[in-house]
Amino acid sequence: MTETMLAGRLDVRAKTFAVEEVPVPEPGPGQVRIRVKAAGVCLSDVHLIDGSIRPLFLPADKVTLGHEVSGVVDALGPDVPPAWTAGQRVLLQAGERCGRCANCVSFAEPCLQVRTRGVDYDGGWAEYALATHHTLVAVPDDLPFEQAAVIPDAVSTPWAAIVSTGKAAPARPAGVWGVGGLGTHAVQLLRLVGAVPIIAIDPIEAARERASALGADAVLDSAAPDLRERIRELTAGRGLDLALDMAGAPAVREQAVSCLAPGGRLVLVGLTPDPLTITQSIPLSYFAQQILGHYGSTPEHVVELVELVRHGRLDLGGSISGTLPLTEAAAAVERLARKEGDPVRLILTP
Repeated sequence: MTETMLAGRLDVRAKTFAVEEVPVPEPGPGQVRIRVKAAGVCLSDVHLIDGSIRPLFLPADKVTLGHEVSGVVDALGPDVPPAWTAGQRVLLQAGERCGRCANCVSFAEPCLQVRTRGVDYDGGWAEYALATHHTLVAVPDDLPFEQAAVIPDAVSTPWAAIVSTGKAAPARPAGVWGVGGLGTHAVQLLRLVGAVPIIAIDPIEAARERASALGADAVLDSAAPDLRERIRELTAGRGLDLALDMAGAPAVREQAVSCLAPGGRLVLVGLTPDPLTITQSIPLSYFAQQILGHYGSTPEHVVELVELVRHGRLDLGGSISGTLPLTEAAAAVERLARKEGDPVRLILTP
């Protein structure tokens, strides 16, 4: 009789989600099976379930959700390097190279069609998950699994947006729109690179208070009629060198563009299927401003963050807003969708 496990499965076509019993996967060549210890619940998961985000490369109608995953190496398939052994504590990169695009064929960077775990192939809302060995990252013994799980995406996505796409610089002003799962970490990470002032913008008072406690130099309500003027005052009349849209909301993007300095950059991190419109586009051209798309991070960003945590430069202790058993995955999704308790990250524990 085939051994089975529980997994949180999304039927993409029917837009239905359920925790189901499925076979425990067997690792193939180059693969490792992980006993999952913690898996994050992301707003992207909410949007996958409601159908506003759809997988681009999923070969079937169903997928196990979960792209933020940590656990213990349980079994190894053939051709896995000896560096990996059963019992090791690891987190999983949130995706991997496609192996088919022109850059993958020529061993160039970056992959042009990255596959996302828990979107384009089965993820970690399960008791066990498969991972290609090169997507494993060892984590220190003193890093809790719950915190390790959220490094891919919840922390690495804003980190990559800040240091790579957004090119944040020391002593230059930066604004963060939306201080939830991504924006909370963006405030912490902007402090690491020395951005100043850091201005956090959110309509929820609790989110603003959290941003202030984490080191934002100023917190503003996005509904304030004088928001643009306040940001100009805080930046000595110049505006923002870097604006980060962590909310994925059209109104945020219009607002953020109006607050940019000459040469300033708006980085779109939060995902939305809604159109991108800029009502006043002439100033965008005149002041040589930029709007930049951003998705995820590279493996190097995750490794950097593990090192920052290991050496005490980054504290993720406040990132976990609650844990629920895997059997209550649907309830976790509902809590996040309603923003119940203003969570940073909810964690599923099989």
